[in-house]
Amino acid sequence: MPSKIHLIAIGGSVMHNMALALVRQGHKITGSDDQIFEPAKSRLDRVGILPDKEGWDSSKINSDLDAVILGMHAKIDNPELIRALELEIPVYSFPAYVSEMFHGKLKVVVAGSHGKTTTTSMIMHVLKSLNLSFDFLVGAQLEGFDEMVAFSDAPLAIIEGDEYLSSCLDLRPKFLHYVPQILIITGIAWDHYNVFPTLESYIKSFSDLIQTMPEGGALIYFQGDPELVSIVKMYGGHLRTFPYGEANHINKNGTTFLVSETACYPLEIFGRHNLQNIEAVRLVCNLLEQNDDRVFASMSSFKGAKRRLELLAQSGSKIIYQDFAHAPSKVKATVEAVREKYPDKRILVIQELHTYSSLNEIFLPQYKGTANAADAVLIYFDQRALQIKRMPPLSSQIIKDAFSHPQLFVVDSSDQLEVDILKLSKDYEVILFLGSGNFGGLSLKDISQKIISAV
Repeated sequence: MPSKIHLIAIGGSVMHNMALALVRQGHKITGSDDQIFEPAKSRLDRVGILPDKEGWDSSKINSDLDAVILGMHAKIDNPELIRALELEIPVYSFPAYVSEMFHGKLKVVVAGSHGKTTTTSMIMHVLKSLNLSFDFLVGAQLEGFDEMVAFSDAPLAIIEGDEYLSSCLDLRPKFLHYVPQILIITGIAWDHYNVFPTLESYIKSFSDLIQTMPEGGALIYFQGDPELVSIVKMYGGHLRTFPYGEANHINKNGTTFLVSETACYPLEIFGRHNLQNIEAVRLVCNLLEQNDDRVFASMSSFKGAKRRLELLAQSGSKIIYQDFAHAPSKVKATVEAVREKYPDKRILVIQELHTYSSLNEIFLPQYKGTANAADAVLIYFDQRALQIKRMPPLSSQIIKDAFSHPQLFVVDSSDQLEVDILKLSKDYEVILFLGSGNFGGLSLKDISQKIISAV
């Protein structure tokens, strides 16, 4: 039976995709947000649920609603939230609502400090290639999928499990809602300093996740991470455990081939971290009764998730990528993957510091050496972002000391950013944009074309 559901903070990446999935199911959806950007704006408008105006309005909350879904962007003093609580309307964080929708399904959760979006996307790609039915929640747009969330009567759900907080009312990590029968943990590297002020508190979220799993569940974990190996040994005694490294492969003429017992399969993606992700995918698919050849054949057509080593432009000797990498472990893995792909080319990394952690003077030393595989690094941050986040100002010298790269430049003005990028990029063949922000509103596709045109 269709429900009336209101989404507070409907403009978020996952939230607007959840709204679209609920509309597809026939529910009556309303929502609100204080800012809605593209592509959410157009996508919500297309199905007739774009709010008439930006901002919060408590009059939108009435007793006719069956549920309210609360995005992480909404604060505890949100007037719509206050009104919903007064009317005793059920309020769910988005992971709590997802958990309700996936109740009774076989749940595969992908967690970890890095690689979880790509690994989740890989599993989805393989299962779709094999014509298997499944629901999903993933943190990026993926080729072949209309949305990032799907609800249906499928018996299987593939979920990207984020360790960040669920909502202002629910301070548990999101992934604690899901209770998976199959869990991948790709690795643990301290992140989200504003929520987990110590490495120990961060690790505890993953040990708590392991303990939520049912007796006999399957835990697939990266064996090259000592912290992860330690907590699996300590808390995973009730589970079937599957340590993994890299998928069996060979490299030939610049292409990586996956190797099964019977054949070789070329890949369009590259990097050691992706070979590790693929091995985790192989183990999951084996548990889902799919053999290696079927998995590897499907992986041959995988081009990557959006903003995960996504090719922006290429012409002659110039090649430009963007990647969502923002935490230290993600930056290191991505830069090293590009260096491995292009051992003889000059590489420029352009990284935006945008998250609470990356803009925190205490956390910043975690970035030391992470971009050393690049020939030069340009760090961008916006002093206005610090003001909005109510954080103290940063100096260029603090950032230079933290990264400790011999060829590092810092810019803290969006007006100056494009000028510096165009000036620096002339001397480098591979340009890599890193970060989860929007580079001061700069269009990376436009600036990439300007870089290419200047060759």
